[in-house]
Amino acid sequence: MGVLPVDELPVYAGDDLGAIPDRSGLGTTFRVWAPTAANVELRLFYEGGACASGVYAEGPASDADASDRPYATYAMNRNTAAFHTSGAASHPDDGTWTIHVDDVGHGTYYDYMVHFPNGRATRTADPWARAAGANGRRSMVVDLRKTDPDGWAVDHSPNTPMSELVVWETHVGDFSNDPHSGIPAEHRGTYLAFTHPDTSVDGEGEFPTCMAYLRRLGVTAVQLMPIFDFGSVDEAAARDGDPLRRAYNWGYDPVNYNVPEGSYSTDPFDGATRIRECKQMIQALHANGFKVIMDVVYNHMYSADNWLERMVPGYFCRRYAGGALSNGSGCGNDMASERPMMRKYIVDSVEYWAREYHIDGFRFDLMGLMDVDTMNAVRARLDSLPGGAGTIIYGEPWAADMTAVSPDVVLAGKRGLSQLNPRIGFFSDDTRDAIRGNIFHHHKPGYVSGAAREFAPAIRHAVDAWRGTQVEAASVGQFVQYVSAHDDLTLWDKLCMAMRSVAFGHTSTLHTDHFAGAGSSDSADSAGAANPADASSGSFDADARPSADSGLAGMNGLGMLGNVWSAADSGPTNAEYDADPSLTEDIMETNRMAAGIIATSAGVPFMLSGEEFARTKHGCDNSYDRSAELNRLDWRRARRLGDLVDYYAALIRLRRHNPAYFGGPRIVPARDDSVVVFRVGNDCVTVNPTRQTAWQTVSALRAVHDYGQFAPLDDSAWECVFSSRGPEACGEANWASYTKGHERQIAIPPRAFCVWRNG
Repeated sequence: MGVLPVDELPVYAGDDLGAIPDRSGLGTTFRVWAPTAANVELRLFYEGGACASGVYAEGPASDADASDRPYATYAMNRNTAAFHTSGAASHPDDGTWTIHVDDVGHGTYYDYMVHFPNGRATRTADPWARAAGANGRRSMVVDLRKTDPDGWAVDHSPNTPMSELVVWETHVGDFSNDPHSGIPAEHRGTYLAFTHPDTSVDGEGEFPTCMAYLRRLGVTAVQLMPIFDFGSVDEAAARDGDPLRRAYNWGYDPVNYNVPEGSYSTDPFDGATRIRECKQMIQALHANGFKVIMDVVYNHMYSADNWLERMVPGYFCRRYAGGALSNGSGCGNDMASERPMMRKYIVDSVEYWAREYHIDGFRFDLMGLMDVDTMNAVRARLDSLPGGAGTIIYGEPWAADMTAVSPDVVLAGKRGLSQLNPRIGFFSDDTRDAIRGNIFHHHKPGYVSGAAREFAPAIRHAVDAWRGTQVEAASVGQFVQYVSAHDDLTLWDKLCMAMRSVAFGHTSTLHTDHFAGAGSSDSADSAGAANPADASSGSFDADARPSADSGLAGMNGLGMLGNVWSAADSGPTNAEYDADPSLTEDIMETNRMAAGIIATSAGVPFMLSGEEFARTKHGCDNSYDRSAELNRLDWRRARRLGDLVDYYAALIRLRRHNPAYFGGPRIVPARDDSVVVFRVGNDCVTVNPTRQTAWQTVSALRAVHDYGQFAPLDDSAWECVFSSRGPEACGEANWASYTKGHERQIAIPPRAFCVWRNG
């Protein structure tokens, strides 16, 4: 048979690709899809190999995996048992090659030599493998029953309703690499760190860390950054010594999609160990009440020279007409999710992780590179599983750049969201940027950090999951609301950059009509109160550090919008990144307001691990390959900033105890200032980033024609029950509120997030 164009290759519908050991243990069946191959050889090895990471050369002399001779080689058989149709073409086979080998089972390592009609041959690991040796360069036959930890059969997902879902994103290494984490040294940075239930800072028993800390915080789901086998860390490197000195990477560079990463295991050379320990991690998270969400990267691979492309060259990666690789991922290649066998691969892989590893949800990296049909197929497959309708799916509705797809392919970016199943969610960068400021312009502020008047209208939409706007979704549950994730600056670093750059005059041009005027009702946003000449006076000396009680320091950039930013001469000090309380009280206030908005917004709240203790990377906005020390969770910082941790925990309790926050309708009174007020259920939320007390008439919180969505309330019964400034501030706000005639006015404290309750 001649070699067919990639779009006409046969489609295999079976579920037995890979190496499937007999249940009797007497042998193994190997099957691969390689429709363009002239013949395929299976090679068996006693060991998994210990080559360095990143080896992709084809020739035996330069491919480290091929340097050890196999103990046996078998010619595989082309399957001609059935006819399949792809498009308009009929095929005499399904494109697969298979062989059953007796007396080969669990623990046997293998790879393939694929020979093509033009005389070319490539060595490849098995793209459909479920286990592998060090660095994933050689696959392993695995009896998955032998990898189950004790009690795995009764492991199950916590029964957490969507209204209580609060997602906390972390990296396996970051979680416990800190030497002060209380985790035993041999388990730091590994899956098994999650199996220690009651650790504390330095083992002193005072401030909890890791799993014990998560229980105290109260989040309900942990999103794990990539745990599949990735290519940027050498698994064969010695694990001795300080984990903070080991090679580090986030892991967004897949090598083997269906194999756990070996550098997080205690023995990367044994293909079964990483599987068992990964399951132990998930089991421990479930036992402690947390759903597990897996970050998956099906949009690209570590290299275009990957196992899939070695098996079927030119099929799995997108290419332009001239043959050039598409690079919408910014990582050198894009996977062709729209092609039938790549779609099948993705759908089967997601199902495998859900079934075998009990994963509760999936976060799709660069979902904007995936086609909507594939995403909907993933949703449908998960829904077909027992309890699968509760599996969470969301992703990033964007890509790094354009990708090579035909005009009829609809991608799952923002333009394609309307065609997604309404139970596939997406990150709301509109909410993120409105609250904290644009991610690409580090020094530009958002609503809480200096541009309150500009962004107040957007915040009023964001808290209601953008209902009634052009970005409204079919379901509020699709909105993932957040102000920090592993990408870009941490929330604390962004606030430091935005507020310190403006507060101390680090701008080339300032719009004077946004200066705060003394005595105005909305001083942080009032126009025309300041002398334009002040912008160039000594008060704005870039080297000056105004005192905390000076007028300039008091403003901290609130409402001051620079249209040209001079980053070279601006930026926070290390002490400010380190949250020195004598220098950062205003930034801490801002952080609390940002957290309050996310916690009470419709949709699903999400946070980067450590946001709740002002996590810093000292201004690094892309730490994917920086040191483990820079990326680790600093547990002593968490202890030092325990008041902020307690504040986040209180917000999480507040949300979990009020299901209306998730999707209930909002009443958002119209205002002409920078203050945001909205009612949800029997609560009224107020956010005031200015330095003046504001007022809200409670009559505006009454429901009109609400069709029973809001209960009638007593206008005189509103009481402040929660404040970012503490319990005493609630009492002060209640004292300041008053009734004039029949009209009740509630006092909205300055620089504060508050919740008022009626009844």
